[in-house]
Parts: sequence; C-alpha cells; structure tokens
Amino acid sequence: MKHLIPTLLFIATTALAAPPEDFTVKSATDKSSFTLKDARGKFVAIHFLLKTECPLCLRHTRDYMTKASTLPNVVQVFLKPDTDKEIEAWATKLPAEELAKQPIYRDPNAKLAKAFDIPDGYQFHGQVVHYPATVLIGPDGKEVFRHVGKSNSDRLSFEALSAKVAELAPKS
Repeated sequence: MKHLIPTLLFIATTALAAPPEDFTVKSATDKSSFTLKDARGKFVAIHFLLKTECPLCLRHTRDYMTKASTLPNVVQVFLKPDTDKEIEAWATKLPAEELAKQPIYRDPNAKLAKAFDIPDGYQFHGQVVHYPATVLIGPDGKEVFRHVGKSNSDRLSFEALSAKVAELAPKS
C-alpha cells in the first residue's frame, strides 16, 4: 500500500498534464480563428513564440511562412501571448502576402503554452516568459513530437520539421 500511493499520485498528476485534444484560438492579424479538430487528417505544427518584441521569432516565423507551401500536409499555427495590438505591430514586419495566408494567433496569458506544458522561467527583455517551442500534432490529433528551445535562438528549423514529418508520415 505504501508504494501504491506515490504511483497513484504520479498517474493522477500525469493525467492532469495531458495537452488539450481540441482548442480554438483567434487571430490577432485578421478575423479568422483556428480549431485543432478542424485540422484532423493533417499534421499541425504549433509554434509557441515568445512574448515581447522578439527578432528571432520574426525570423523563425518568416522562414516558416515562406516555405510552408512545400509542406501541404502541415498546418502552421503561430501563437503569441501578447495583446492583439502588440501582435499587430509585431506582424507588420512579416511579409503581408504570407501573413494573409497564415495569421498570427493569440494565446492570452500563454494559457495554451501552459496546457501543453511548455516550461516558463526564461528571462527575455526583462520579462519571464515560456521557452520557444514547436509541438507537432499528428493527423489523428495526438502529439507526435516536440522541440522546446533552451534559449531564444534554439528553434526547430523548417528543415528539421520537414524531416520529422517525412519520418512520421504514412508511407504510400
């Protein structure tokens, strides 16, 4: 009995930490929204970008946006925890034609980052924020891969994501 209680506590804690099976986020750059269940059948790459004015987030997002069409079986979802106005201002530095195809969604108070258990505690521009991360959801709606950066420059490259999707995609 003594050993059973810690095991049950571990199982209960693990069950509570499971990422959401569905969520909806609203865009800060247009009037659209994204719902995870609507993307079933495709991979979904969720990019947890940093709060604040982050030039590496811009470079990362720009790179993904310009290459996204080469991965038609992957929906790219870019999330920032900033306010709508902060995201709108930040997004003006992205290519308008790409932004029209791939909006920036808002994750108020990093609620979704917390639900996906993206660690916080990263010091950036005088703020404590969550670490930059990419979570890949499989066509069945379950998480199949994640990359959590150890610093602002530690991001999953588009090429690494492409390789991971190729590895995980069903072979025909």
